[in-house]
Amino acid sequence: MINLFKMNRIKEVLDDKGIKQTWLAERLGKSFNMVNSYVQNRRQPTLEVLYKIAKLLQVEAKDLLIENKDVGKEDANEE
Repeated sequence: MINLFKMNRIKEVLDDKGIKQTWLAERLGKSFNMVNSYVQNRRQPTLEVLYKIAKLLQVEAKDLLIENKDVGKEDANEE
């Protein structure tokens, strides 16, 4: 199934910084499964959690989001 609602770039930022999901889960006080659901775009973090993630990753919260014009663009090209 194609995910037309990819809303965040958490996976890309973690990969760019060489940070593991387990590290992020521990720092957030969340389960690995919850963080993995954010990373895989199955769930979206609340704004409060998004800002915590941004602070931990030392990026701006907006850097964790996909611009509205780009939502679904990558997946639509795969059809």
